Amino acid sequence: MGIRFVLDPPSTPELREKIVRLWTEVTNAGGAVGFVDPVTEDEVRPTALAALREAADGPDHLLVGYRGDELVALLFLTDNRFHLKAHWCVLKRVMVRPTRQGNGYGQALLREAEQVARKAGREALHLTVRDGQGVQDFYRRLGYREVGRLPGALRVGPADDRDEIQMWLPLT
Repeated sequence: MGIRFVLDPPSTPELREKIVRLWTEVTNAGGAVGFVDPVTEDEVRPTALAALREAADGPDHLLVGYRGDELVALLFLTDNRFHLKAHWCVLKRVMVRPTRQGNGYGQALLREAEQVARKAGREALHLTVRDGQGVQDFYRRLGYREVGRLPGALRVGPADDRDEIQMWLPLT
């Protein structure tokens, strides 16, 4: 497989641009990472940079995966910022480069996130997926279970509302 993970890498201008490019590629390939295709790097950049600031300043974390020098995967482990929810965190913007999908990088990325969360004392992971793409089946195979659904919560286009599926993975 050949993927190497880095938690909270230095936020260099080069890394920021690689992340913006990856985020744009994933979106334009149909990925549900906060936008609806088609998007440009200029449209993605403000959201990406804001997420990177949250990770750089804490309490969120950025987990990136490289194949050689190529950025092939990333996700954010986000803190709930509420003491009654301090025992779990949320995975956001789970991405694998579209040309690298099918190589096990997504599974490896999520397994690495589990290890990071466990080391931080977290007892569970939460994430959401956009219905209509079958992505929830991928997460189910990794042990996540659907724990809720917000009907029509995501408006991806005119007359195209999708459910937001809540998924949960206990780590203990």
